[in-house]
Amino acid sequence: QVQLVESGGGSVQAGGSLKLSCRASRYTYSMGWFRQGPGKEREGVAAVTRDGRTIYADSVKDRFTVSKDTPKNILYLQMTNLKPEDTAMYYCAAGSRVDLRQIYAADFGIWGQGTQVTVSS
Repeated sequence: QVQLVESGGGSVQAGGSLKLSCRASRYTYSMGWFRQGPGKEREGVAAVTRDGRTIYADSVKDRFTVSKDTPKNILYLQMTNLKPEDTAMYYCAAGSRVDLRQIYAADFGIWGQGTQVTVSS
């Protein structure tokens, strides 16, 4: 069973940046980031296929960048121009496929414990 460990969360002011990391215990086909804010449903943020194609939620396009260091089995999420509405627990996930039309939680069967991101205005 693959294990995922996230890091890099924290508290920043609006307009600031954070970079999340997710280390996988071994190779995974596809990986993604999800988030769940207070009182909100889980939302797919960004995902990357095993051949490097990416998909983003509309709410984070042009602000977040997902990337994967395949040899090291590390997934990153560079977040810039952060907004208070980005406040959430961010989860890393691994799966066997990524739908490039929409990020579906059902495509990911392995989840990390999460890392908190808090953005103050």
